[in-house]
Amino acid sequence: MGPQVMSTSQRVLDSIRRIVRLLREGSRDSEDAVGLSAAQLFVLQKLDADEPLSLNELAARTLTHQSSVSVVVSRLVERGLVLRRPSANDARRLEILPTRRGLALRRRAPAPEQNRMIAAVEALSQQQQRALAEGLDRLVRALGIDERAAPMLFDDEPPRRPRQRPRKRGNKRA
Repeated sequence: MGPQVMSTSQRVLDSIRRIVRLLREGSRDSEDAVGLSAAQLFVLQKLDADEPLSLNELAARTLTHQSSVSVVVSRLVERGLVLRRPSANDARRLEILPTRRGLALRRRAPAPEQNRMIAAVEALSQQQQRALAEGLDRLVRALGIDERAAPMLFDDEPPRRPRQRPRKRGNKRA
């Protein structure tokens, strides 16, 4: 018997599984390395200390809706990794920039897997990108989840607990 031929449905599901696994592993790597979710690290990586961004500009850089980015920025502000301040030129505009602590953490962090995914999508031809987007849009509608918010990847998952180290058995003093 020759090799088993996969159905198109299986190919699609296997591809989705591989992508989810890549992103989940990247999120775990981020949490283990610097204690940030993949979404938090991705946002922190998109900020520039020399060029403060508005929330809308940051949403554009992360290819995410403004409300999703806002939640992640708030978490980063709480942790002292990002500063949100009124603009010197326009008091209505809030500027977002990394703190020194955020920059230091970012330097030792792994590259977010979202960057690889964005680069891979952008490497597709415009026709392939449109076909992929249309197919995924139809899938989302068929699943009935097209009205749901699209939060940043793995931002809504609870943080992992640190691994417990086994206790050393040693000499007990009496």
